[in-house]
Amino acid sequence: MDNIDKKILKQLQSNSKQNIKEIASKVGLSVTPTYERVKKLEQAEIIKSYVALLDRDKIGKKFVAFCQITLLRHHKELIDDFKTHTIKFPEIMECHHISGNFDFLLKIVVNDITQYQKFINEKLSLLDCISTINSSFVMESVKDTTVFEL
Repeated sequence: MDNIDKKILKQLQSNSKQNIKEIASKVGLSVTPTYERVKKLEQAEIIKSYVALLDRDKIGKKFVAFCQITLLRHHKELIDDFKTHTIKFPEIMECHHISGNFDFLLKIVVNDITQYQKFINEKLSLLDCISTINSSFVMESVKDTTVFEL
């Protein structure tokens, strides 16, 4: 990946709806080599997908919580079971298996605290593999980006 590829990726991260001609003019290439580079980046899975980023507030998803999950034991079966279940919950936007004082960090996004409580009580806490759930609630998002520095 060279500097031109990085420029292309920067353009796509800022606005993936740009057409190839627009991107080409901004990175200093003609259309055909720009198109070929984008295709190579897609084939190499550097570009995983193209998405629309939604405004959480405007769609009613105003409540964000981070949950620290500790499993009962560190057995492969329990870890795999937890992963399998979390993938199925649409409220969980991110799930990270981490090192440190707990096993997983979840980012949960819902409408309000009542929906969060319902999610914890009726879904997450029912998983037999969980020992403890510690929650922290977002008061304000100072920075929330999807753009990588290249």
